[in-house]
Amino acid sequence: MTSHRIPGLRGAEHLGFTVPDMEEAHRFFVDVIGAEFVYSLPEMKKDDDWMREHLAVDPRSIVREIRFYRCGFGPNFEVFEYEATPDQRPQPRNSDVGGHHIAFYVDDLDEAIAYLKSEGVRVLGEPTASRNASAGQRWVYFLSPWGMQFELVSYPEGKAYENDSAVILWHPARPAQ
Repeated sequence: MTSHRIPGLRGAEHLGFTVPDMEEAHRFFVDVIGAEFVYSLPEMKKDDDWMREHLAVDPRSIVREIRFYRCGFGPNFEVFEYEATPDQRPQPRNSDVGGHHIAFYVDDLDEAIAYLKSEGVRVLGEPTASRNASAGQRWVYFLSPWGMQFELVSYPEGKAYENDSAVILWHPARPAQ
């Protein structure tokens, strides 16, 4: 049998993204989300083609700082602040190619929404109940101060597809099998 995956793959280790202001992002991740600041790396700039070859960015790009955060269970965050370059693009929306969001699992969605609102975070709409294979889940999007999209999800009783599956891959309220 041929394996169709990266040999030794264990899962996602970190998510990397760029923010416009590192101090604003730090306050958001530590003081609002509750992530733990782990460490930072200093400015990175090169006088050759290293940035283009290794990161696919303008070769004169300057990374002002990189900070790492741990947020409960799941991957770490590697947060970059670049000096703006002529080809730097704005924050993509979910509908844009490369658009993305980060979802956080919470035990009580309504309590988490109330907390975000009390912190002045913009929550988009009201919670939505999922259907079909994701029945049992509720979710809502919210925005960081710089407009990056995040999501809260909760499914304390599991999702519908788990009832039809012999294997539950992961559920935050249940121990690993």
